[in-house]
Amino acid sequence: MPHVTPDLLRSVPKVLLHDHLDGGLRPSTVVELAQEFGYTSLPTTDVAELAQWFNRGAKRNDLVLYLETFAHTVGVMQHRDAIERVAYECAQDLAADGCVYAEVRMAPVLCTEAGLTRDEVVEAMLDGFRRGSAGTDLTIYLICSAMRTAARSLEIAELAVRWRDAGVVGFDIAGAEAGYPPTRHLDAFQYVQRENFHTTIHAGEAFGLPSIWEAVQFCGAERLGHGVRIVDDITGPPGEEQLGRLAAFVRDRRIPLELCPTSNVGTGVCASIADHPIGMLRRLRFRVTLNTDNRLMSATSMTHEMAQLHEAFGWGLEDFEWMTINAMKSAFAPFPERLRIINGYIKPRYALLKADVTLGAG
Repeated sequence: MPHVTPDLLRSVPKVLLHDHLDGGLRPSTVVELAQEFGYTSLPTTDVAELAQWFNRGAKRNDLVLYLETFAHTVGVMQHRDAIERVAYECAQDLAADGCVYAEVRMAPVLCTEAGLTRDEVVEAMLDGFRRGSAGTDLTIYLICSAMRTAARSLEIAELAVRWRDAGVVGFDIAGAEAGYPPTRHLDAFQYVQRENFHTTIHAGEAFGLPSIWEAVQFCGAERLGHGVRIVDDITGPPGEEQLGRLAAFVRDRRIPLELCPTSNVGTGVCASIADHPIGMLRRLRFRVTLNTDNRLMSATSMTHEMAQLHEAFGWGLEDFEWMTINAMKSAFAPFPERLRIINGYIKPRYALLKADVTLGAG
């Protein structure tokens, strides 16, 4: 097996489809924005302690408890300059981690407590992304999320469509899953479909197959945010797995799974990376993609996620290239742009890296 090092993984081109803007702030930025804008509720203003606090909060084996940590990141994202800075730094951090394409999601309504309109929030995020990705290899877009616990999803879908030609590529629902099924927001999803726009739905993370089934069969989800609980519809020992009707449909239709291993361990979906179903789903040839979810809360990056999968499953450059192309095929960018990134960045760079690794091994 070729020797895969952290430096090698840092240099591979990466595609990220599931990353929350309010889950990826730099701890130092949280402290500075709190001071600048008078947010006084942080548990600590020591940067290192705050980073540890966020990470501890993400490891409580409960999605609802995990979501509580976002009160503080959202708390410092109520002003235009703060939002633009967070988006700028997000783009810079992803580019530095080797991402050539990213779709970052955010619920604009969470940033309106100080009087900003939802359109102003979206504009600030897109300005930050544009500035942060300038001069890098990163193409970055925004997905607008509605909160599944609220009743404003149609308005957020309309907001997403309104900004579709300025950098918004899709619509999503996020937040607590149990008790808030996707069909509660059916009017929003049907609107998005009528507008020939894109949807990804958080489903099959904290809640099981019914959530996935509704997302796909009622709401027309093109991708599943997490979707890891599809394994509940797969039975049998390794090598002899039997797929139930829903699992077979998801695989046959090539519906992408936006898998987030570190986050899933933190929210109690599985005990460790080695126990994560991503290994089985890769082997069964589902449309698997690798994602960070919340880089701050999970203390992670795309490089870190890859390193853990290499350690747990022995994955090498072939596996990561397969998964990266999967993700780029599944992106909401226009088809010519997806091809440009696959043929201009992903395939040639992997070819060079594999050649270097082979020469090094020889």
